[in-house]
Amino acid sequence: MRKNIVIATRGSELALWQANFIKSAIEDRYSDINCELNVIKTMGDKILDVPLAKIGGKGLFVKEIETALLENKADIAVHSMKDVPMELPEGLKLVSSPKAGSSNDALVSTRFNSIEELPINAKVGTSSLRRRLQLLELRPDLEVLDLRGNLQTRLRKLDEAMYDAIILAEAGLVRLGLNDRVKESIDVENMLPPSCQGILGLEARSDDTEIIELLKFINDEDTDIRVRAERRFLFELKGGCQVPIACYSTLDKENGTIAIRGKLYTLDGRVKIDKNLVGSIDNPEEIGKKLADAILNDGGDKILKEIYV
Repeated sequence: MRKNIVIATRGSELALWQANFIKSAIEDRYSDINCELNVIKTMGDKILDVPLAKIGGKGLFVKEIETALLENKADIAVHSMKDVPMELPEGLKLVSSPKAGSSNDALVSTRFNSIEELPINAKVGTSSLRRRLQLLELRPDLEVLDLRGNLQTRLRKLDEAMYDAIILAEAGLVRLGLNDRVKESIDVENMLPPSCQGILGLEARSDDTEIIELLKFINDEDTDIRVRAERRFLFELKGGCQVPIACYSTLDKENGTIAIRGKLYTLDGRVKIDKNLVGSIDNPEEIGKKLADAILNDGGDKILKEIYV
């Protein structure tokens, strides 16, 4: 077994926390292994003045990291799973996911404690078209503004009163010990998350059997089932940053089932397709595909064609 392992990661405070979390897990499990980080700046980190939905393309936060894997400059990549495109480069594969964190979005504000409490025409920042459209469903009066940058940059902009509130992933705040910044954990009934929000994905070279075997201990079975269902749903809808898609699943281990809900919006939010299905945890990919098919057959194919023109 190799003694030194290189972990590729983005350089934001949250990305470094996630990479160091995996580093510690490996070193605690294998006392004779030393891990080091290879910090890489991705395209998504470089373009900060344009909303993600307008940049287009896939893999904005992973492409350069995957290149490091393919060029043997790293052995493992640690990603936020929601950033990972369904189609991976040839020679790479996702190999493990630790236990999922919160899937919820969170309202963060210095003055207000909930979406309901926000005043009329309050300025709310988000980088996500999905969040924007669902927020305006709840509160059409709000002024939703673009917000880019890493988590700390977004919090600074809020603290400088550029926004009345911002919407962030709750899991990231919790991981950095910023629980006190969460004013409202937004129920998934009100704001459905993107596929795999709050879940980490470990990627490696497909032929690196040693690393793949080494990482098996990290994989959480329940999280893996959810990942397989939600990512298959996203794959069938060809989802990317410019498409307002949401998806969330829950497991009922006692009955051996997985319940999954998906939403697809038009870019202006005027049309929404919202579906729920239940399937077997023994074949989560099947229920993910069935959910996508249900949305496509109910007009989703037309929505996607208009978005990808």
